[in-house]
Amino acid sequence: MPSFPQPGSVTICEINREIITAESLSDERAETTYGKLLGMVFSAVPFQADQVISMSREQEAEQQQQQGRVNNDGESGLVKSLQGIVNQSVKRFFSPNYVNLLPEVDLQGVSWHQHKHIIAFISGPNQVMVHDFEESEGKDACILTSESQRDVKVLEWRPNSGKSLSVACKGGICVWVASYPGNVASVRSGASSYLGTLSRGSGTRWTLVDFLRSHNDEQISALSWSPDGRYLASASYEGSSFTIWDVAQGIGTPIRRGLGGISMLKWSPTTDYFFAAKFDGTFYLWETNTWTSERWHSTSGFVTGATWDPDGHIVLTAFSGSSTLGSIHFASKPPSLDAHLLPVDLPEIMSLTGSHGIEKIAWDASGERLALSYKGGDDMFRGLIAVYDTRRTPLISTSLIGFIRGPGENPKPITFSFNDNFKQGPLLSVCWSSGYCCTYPLIFRSHGFTS
Repeated sequence: MPSFPQPGSVTICEINREIITAESLSDERAETTYGKLLGMVFSAVPFQADQVISMSREQEAEQQQQQGRVNNDGESGLVKSLQGIVNQSVKRFFSPNYVNLLPEVDLQGVSWHQHKHIIAFISGPNQVMVHDFEESEGKDACILTSESQRDVKVLEWRPNSGKSLSVACKGGICVWVASYPGNVASVRSGASSYLGTLSRGSGTRWTLVDFLRSHNDEQISALSWSPDGRYLASASYEGSSFTIWDVAQGIGTPIRRGLGGISMLKWSPTTDYFFAAKFDGTFYLWETNTWTSERWHSTSGFVTGATWDPDGHIVLTAFSGSSTLGSIHFASKPPSLDAHLLPVDLPEIMSLTGSHGIEKIAWDASGERLALSYKGGDDMFRGLIAVYDTRRTPLISTSLIGFIRGPGENPKPITFSFNDNFKQGPLLSVCWSSGYCCTYPLIFRSHGFTS
């Protein structure tokens, strides 16, 4: 039976398929449930959530109208739509004003550092908050602000590069690096003289070392680092291409071929493949050796979420007009682009919650936990995050574990992400509309724990 958090309670963690709750946010409760097992407690980080929720009522109403025109007949509807995914000419069925659709897409607003217990998340229209759980005692989180950093949409840590964070904003990408006494991060040679802005806060000092300027001052709305940390892919819903940046040189190479209106970019964990999705219902599978691609088209709306499996062989996708996920399986080794799209049924999303469909998804690096938010839902289930046990044998199968409820009044998940490198099990961090960024350890037997 799935674990259900009662109204008024808050979720603390998972232990062997049981979702643990408490009456209120409490480090003491966290210590007694998982703190001794993990050796630390992940305290909630407060922020001004009202500054982050930028979607206007007009945008929300427009989205509801669009959703009302989409076929919502559940499993059978998606299976039929999957049969219509073919490489063909694309008919645009949404307005070119894609900015109204941005709130529907899983823009990565929270990101965990690859090797350290440091989290970064969007905490305001023009600011990012960085919190180090290992150095947090008695110290406030750092707030990264700069005149160059306007209208922040996405952020992502740079792999294999110490403490380096990229932030997508209006006009380009801010690149921040941690500075230490006697070892101040240096601004890239040739970068503008107004860089080097220091962060606010009592923790680690941060320096803005580069600003990668976008074409025509476009709003950057998608980012993805190559796993080796050498290249950064970026795109704008306003642009006609995406760009691959050699960050060390500050040089960007546009990849064109009719790629306007991009909503999402995802590099595979093995670097061999690259996924790009558009608002018009098309998405592309690229192989990165020769940068050739295959175009696919969905009749079930546009891709709102996408995540790779740990081996880089499967892409799990969510569509704006569907209550079922799709899994793209590569049939052979790189550089082959031969792939198949299969449905991943989640019947509880409609039957149990009364939802209109899936909203955002996150899949942890072990491939064993899937988290997702959904649109609407009955009063009891509204605003929760569903957590699934997943298996790949080789097709993806799921089993609902339960639901996560956030703190505060009528909390709704704004953005969430897994820490992919925590040895004791997945950590799921969620930024809630009530103004807290909470981290939930998901502890289960395959990681060596017993109840």
